[in-house]
Amino acid sequence: MPGLPPVGQMPDPLLIAEVQDEFGVIQVVEMGAYRFLEFGEAIEQSCVYMPEPSWLEYDYTRAMLLGALCHEQPESALFLGLGAGNLTQACLKFLPLDDVEVIELRPDVPRLAMEHMGLTDDPRLTIRIGDAIELLDSAEKTDLLFVDLYTDHGPATGHLAWRFLEDCRNKLNPGGWLIINQWASNDGKPLGAALLRGLYHRHYWECPVKEGNVVLLIPADLEQNLDMGCLQMRAGELAPRLGYSLQPLIEALRPAS
Repeated sequence: MPGLPPVGQMPDPLLIAEVQDEFGVIQVVEMGAYRFLEFGEAIEQSCVYMPEPSWLEYDYTRAMLLGALCHEQPESALFLGLGAGNLTQACLKFLPLDDVEVIELRPDVPRLAMEHMGLTDDPRLTIRIGDAIELLDSAEKTDLLFVDLYTDHGPATGHLAWRFLEDCRNKLNPGGWLIINQWASNDGKPLGAALLRGLYHRHYWECPVKEGNVVLLIPADLEQNLDMGCLQMRAGELAPRLGYSLQPLIEALRPAS
């Protein structure tokens, strides 16, 4: 099972690719079997284990995959923000998806992901370039919606925009789930906790992860609940294929705080 080696054993970083766009610098950096997508001053966005690009190295991506398992049989998914694409690849590999759409702001991000970070051109996958806040209205309704919009300065404005976050939930099909990778405040609560509690009527679940984020699992409506038993069953059945267990993240789940 792969895992990042101790800091003292990490090889020197090797710059694989670098581009400059209107938003700043994007780099692909290699360290051993891993490649990292970085924005700006070495702000890491994604980590890919190159022998198996669908491997999820970090807990926040595993928690987002766990959120997808809240749905019994998802057929469609919408990703707002691509990064290196390893969460997208994991979902394509391990979930019964027929249609996956990604909206990514920066055109060089999917190009670099495909050229240098193992993202494959799956026939089920469509990538659109543009601002997710502007393009969300034109997206199809979906079973799963992932929000992971980060710059080199932190979360994009959409992570705290009431109307946008409301529109995200409204894009869900009945039984669907909205999964948000949210920054955590110093108290361990998600950034914008008061806004989130009001918008979603405290009807969601939080998964704090060791990277310092809180992943939010939000159902399509107030009548829909998280079936913990079914979630544990799906995660247990998937564990041998994943090569790791999602059980520690299930145990970390808590109702909206």
